[in-house]
Amino acid sequence: MRIENASRGAQVADRAVLANTPLARLVGLLNRRHLEPGEGLVLVPGGAIHMFFMRMAIDVIFADKEGNVLKTAVNVKPWRMVMAPRHTRYTIELPVGVIEASGTQPGDHLEITS
Repeated sequence: MRIENASRGAQVADRAVLANTPLARLVGLLNRRHLEPGEGLVLVPGGAIHMFFMRMAIDVIFADKEGNVLKTAVNVKPWRMVMAPRHTRYTIELPVGVIEASGTQPGDHLEITS
């Protein structure tokens, strides 16, 4: 999947993987030691995340069904939790630094394509 911040003309991910089954969402990034630039995980339906047993920090974007950014969380470290705002449809997990590099902030619009 490709994710672009259409509001800023910036790429967020070009090799994101969709996790839309209970098992895929449960496993998430648990087996990963790092994410390469351009990689990401899109959890659908999205919601709160936990970083229990994770081996890396990540950036997280919460977006509604239209792709509007509701909330961002930067450099979320292992053993932390992040609550999702109401109406979250997509929870997007990314390498640390992507939110800052793309300038993504609440109110921006994301284009998510397969």
